[in-house]
Amino acid sequence: MPDAADALDPQVAIVGSGMVGGALACALALQGFRVTVIEAQAPQSQWPAAEVDLRVSALSRASQRILENLGVWSRMEELRVSAYREMHVWDAQGSGSIHFSAADLGEPDLGHIVENRVTQLALWERLRGLENVEIICPETLQGLELGRAHPVLSLRGGRRVEAELVVGADGGRSAVRALAGIQTRGWLYDQHALVANVRPARSHGETAWQRFMHRGPLAMLPLNDGRCSIVWSTSPQHAQELLALDDERFCRALREASEGILGEIEGTGPRATFPLALRHAESYVRSGLALVGDAAHSVHPLAGQGVNLGFLDAATLADTLLAARAARRKLGAVATLRRYERSRKGDNLAMLALMDGFKRLFSNDLLGLRLLRNLGLNLADASGPVKRELMRRAMGCAGELPSLATPTAAWDSADGWAEPSAPGGAI
Repeated sequence: MPDAADALDPQVAIVGSGMVGGALACALALQGFRVTVIEAQAPQSQWPAAEVDLRVSALSRASQRILENLGVWSRMEELRVSAYREMHVWDAQGSGSIHFSAADLGEPDLGHIVENRVTQLALWERLRGLENVEIICPETLQGLELGRAHPVLSLRGGRRVEAELVVGADGGRSAVRALAGIQTRGWLYDQHALVANVRPARSHGETAWQRFMHRGPLAMLPLNDGRCSIVWSTSPQHAQELLALDDERFCRALREASEGILGEIEGTGPRATFPLALRHAESYVRSGLALVGDAAHSVHPLAGQGVNLGFLDAATLADTLLAARAARRKLGAVATLRRYERSRKGDNLAMLALMDGFKRLFSNDLLGLRLLRNLGLNLADASGPVKRELMRRAMGCAGELPSLATPTAAWDSADGWAEPSAPGGAI
């Protein structure tokens, strides 16, 4: 990685080096693109071994393959990943339930629960070892000039960065999106999510447990030390009441909400809450600019698909830029970037609509809807082909996938990610 004084002449400038921005930067740098990354704060580099971060993600098989092909998955395993091999979902207001097992697909697991800081640190370390990556940190964005030959970023420290393409990977409150004048559509849900790490009396059995209640779903996600990371979506008032409880009363409330599926809750760590929203950018691209991850879309967390969608954005954009370079097209041309947008926007919008529909279907007391969703769960559980297809799609093992999300045959350990002969599912 060059020193700040030896600034690169970047082809791509990425604002935000979280999980999605970091993955995109690695993907492009490993293909020889000159990349500048602007980041407000370096990731946490160390923490007590027994401490589990409140922020976790359920990474799909497609996301795992992306991270393997970027050469960071083994480092993540050293830090800590927790496989889950089964999932059990049931409705609190009826007899409907569905059970998924990796064994039904001949897979070793359904996915992994991973602390966000683990993924971020592994990607950060990878980036710092690449010569064609410049990291400007700590630094924040002040201005963005579009409409020129190349877009220009103005940083608060006074530096200006010009690149063929600027990528906004700076989260749900994206400054890049705002400065580009891209509007979003969506709404706040009448729910907040409460997160915590708890220790149940019974073994979680490497199973993800999710109970749908009228205020919102409760997910208990298995960690490899026997604890569970919980995501409890509920009304804002109830979330604050849960946050205010002492540990003993909170553990009792959690046991009741989970129907004691894992027995008594013997202990809990710190708790936090955050509001839930659906948000979708009206456009993912402008001339010289693209949005990825939460800068482009935010989804309800009930199926844990948020960061998985973002990784697919990054991998698809990488395929699109590789194809443009091979065809000698401009990286920032609208015609180039529209191919990325067409590939990802429809899939993302479909997932947002599906999660919104599930939220409204299950957070509802109407008798007809209760009967419908319970019947649907039981029918899906009894239908082997339907259930297997649901699992394949949730794992990212179905449909067209970008090159990085395919098995590691595309990876050359000596020379890096092998450039695809065709741009995968990107074009």
